[in-house]
Amino acid sequence: MKKITIYTLAAVFMIGSVFISCESVKNANNTQKGAGIGAVAGAVLGGVLGNNIGKGGNGALGAVLGGVVGGVAGGVIGNKMDKQAREIEQAIPGAEVERVGEGIKLVLGENAVRFDTNKSTLTAAAKANLDKLVPVFQSYPDTDIVIYGYTDNTGKAEYNLTLSEQRAASVKSYLAGKGLSGNRFKTSGMGIADPIATNDTPDGRSKNRRVEFAITANDKMVQDAKKQAGN
Repeated sequence: MKKITIYTLAAVFMIGSVFISCESVKNANNTQKGAGIGAVAGAVLGGVLGNNIGKGGNGALGAVLGGVVGGVAGGVIGNKMDKQAREIEQAIPGAEVERVGEGIKLVLGENAVRFDTNKSTLTAAAKANLDKLVPVFQSYPDTDIVIYGYTDNTGKAEYNLTLSEQRAASVKSYLAGKGLSGNRFKTSGMGIADPIATNDTPDGRSKNRRVEFAITANDKMVQDAKKQAGN
């Protein structure tokens, strides 16, 4: 999170200095200046965030979260995502919740979403934790959610890829069964890709067996934010 904050400030300061030197911005009001700087900063920052997440693994998730709207509208979306992130943290204290750009990265490790061994069946504990997410997702219907399934490197890569796809689909199916629109969700099985810990130890393999969510604004939220911003 600190790295992202640093990248954000660097982009804003750098682009802000360029805009301030422009005659057109000198003649604009503060709102126009902020929106102009934010829009260009958003374009630069989107690439920075995507590359930053990609370098740390999670390349697919980084591609989803790397894009930003920017400007005043981006700020409106960001405020909503800040609130949603806090509610997720309160709902599942053990989850890893990170605000990235104008979206949210949510990691549910094996302790939060468990499956029966070599199966895609959700355990009772997994269902209980997903139940805690349902009210939060219901409160923010104008978001799109991509669910990524991951495994450790035990067994054949092809088998793990299929298993991870089935597990991501199980999470989607369960959430949709709780009344959430299935159209909001996409799933992707990543198999053994993008490990977040070593696969050489039981603890590391446990961390790699996880489900990740990329939560972003859908078209309606973006358009509503632009209207609110006066765009």
